[in-house]
Amino acid sequence: MTEHPAGLADINNPINPKVESGSDDARIATSFAHATNLSLLSVNDSGTILFANPSAVRLFGYTREEMIGSPITIIIPERLRGAHTSGLARAAAGEKPNLGGKTVEVCARRKDGSEFPVEITLSVWHDEKGMGAGAIIKDISERRERDTRLLRLASQDTLTGLHNRHRFVDLLRAELLAGRPATVILLDLDGFKDVNDTHGHSVGDSLLQAISVRLPYRLGPRAEIARIGGDEFAILLPGMGDPLAAQAEAAAVVDAFATPFDVGGYVLDLGASVGFAISPPHGSDEEELIASADFALYRAKASGGRACRMFEPSMRGETEARRALRDELLKALRNGELALYYQPQVNLGTGKIFGVEALIRWHHPKRGLLLPGAFLPALDQSALALEVGWWTLDEACRQAARLAELGHDHIKISVNLFPAQLRAPNLCGKVSEAIEKHAIKPGVLELEVTETIALHDNDKSLDVLTAISEIGVGIAFDDFGTGFASLSSLQRYPLTTLKIDRGFILNIMTTPRDAAITRALISMSCELGLDTIAEGIETEEQEALLISLGCPSAQGYRYGRPMTAADFERVITKGQVNNAQSSA
Repeated sequence: MTEHPAGLADINNPINPKVESGSDDARIATSFAHATNLSLLSVNDSGTILFANPSAVRLFGYTREEMIGSPITIIIPERLRGAHTSGLARAAAGEKPNLGGKTVEVCARRKDGSEFPVEITLSVWHDEKGMGAGAIIKDISERRERDTRLLRLASQDTLTGLHNRHRFVDLLRAELLAGRPATVILLDLDGFKDVNDTHGHSVGDSLLQAISVRLPYRLGPRAEIARIGGDEFAILLPGMGDPLAAQAEAAAVVDAFATPFDVGGYVLDLGASVGFAISPPHGSDEEELIASADFALYRAKASGGRACRMFEPSMRGETEARRALRDELLKALRNGELALYYQPQVNLGTGKIFGVEALIRWHHPKRGLLLPGAFLPALDQSALALEVGWWTLDEACRQAARLAELGHDHIKISVNLFPAQLRAPNLCGKVSEAIEKHAIKPGVLELEVTETIALHDNDKSLDVLTAISEIGVGIAFDDFGTGFASLSSLQRYPLTTLKIDRGFILNIMTTPRDAAITRALISMSCELGLDTIAEGIETEEQEALLISLGCPSAQGYRYGRPMTAADFERVITKGQVNNAQSSA
């Protein structure tokens, strides 16, 4: 039912000529509307209620006078109003609603604020008055609690109303057994944990419900959609075996998150990582096809999120190797195999050590001492990255306390932040906790972030780093000049130190352009009042040129390789490094 020549709005409108005419159709419609136990509502294109029959008045607890002329949002729970308003606006703009004529189950709100489940069938029409929409509503509280409970638990996700994992696998298996091609898309939300941590699980649940409405609207009726985990969704596209068409659908899923969600008064902006696989080339049974899509999803998340990737055979081996390495790393963390090594930072004018950068190493029981490049990439987009990151922060603060005991409380220790730490909502709390635990001065701790990581989520990282700066901890931009930061970022961020990337130092003696860039960075940093450290100094000639360019500080093999805490303690007792100690 999509066209209504007389519309529900005509039934109870005393100024409508169709009713005044006393036509049989109008009288029959009026009698039916008053007699039926079904609740009937009608709204115009602005969402104003034009008609409510007696059943609807009783169902929602209002009087007829209170309902007529009120916005339809009075019967919609607050957390769902943003999604409803957006859908009504799209329909008013001429888009065909995917839910038109379909029966769906949603939550409704009574006058007293209580919520209850209803079954609703929507219809939309256009006449000389513009767009109109009508709803047939039925209270399904009893039915939901009685007849369908077991069936729902067996095949449906109770929070969103989508398929659950069991039902999704059954649908996929049926397609594959029938010999039809199929595409499986796996979706993982980027930033959902932050929503739960910041706004609470009730807002997180409402967000998942809003997503469960938006995805079917974007993908159309043939897509079978399931919620298969906390913030994981799966989409089955039956009969789709064309890679280009599958790519377009996967891209549409990513694009569905371009518009923020309005949930419970909060505007929530989050993205999605998407991986997809196609049968038969990527898997001949349901388990293999889902696993292939999962490998592609991992690659999408590793690329930084808000992206989609199609499965490639090489992903299987790479992903399995990463997972095995992560398992080893977890054991290494538990067994005390990880350690921090320390590389001195020196004042070029005096040669004295004023700071040190803490660098992670792995004493692997079989492969020996491993540098970060051999294992840190396996932590990308992994929850283990946070655990290793918090351990690194705690260990560096412990060493700062140890140096203070030895009388070197002026030595600054720099710690590199993982991207996951910068995105964590409790970073400032973790930093404060480590400082208090080891009773160190905040000023002896400096957190290093690369400009690319900091600017990936500009506003959020700015707020977090500002809060950390306010407790007295230093903030350094590492590898500066290699990312995409604008010069304005040096003004906005609460920086204390700028570290010039070793890439500019490597050929500084032979490449005039590198020398010119280095000179400009030194001058700019000093003018901004920042501590300036040139990285990667290996030769006396490089050191002399940097001094002539006005660089105040340096770090590199000329002053010492990364060394154990015990070795550094022996070096620091001298207060000055020997330029020949590159073997330290």
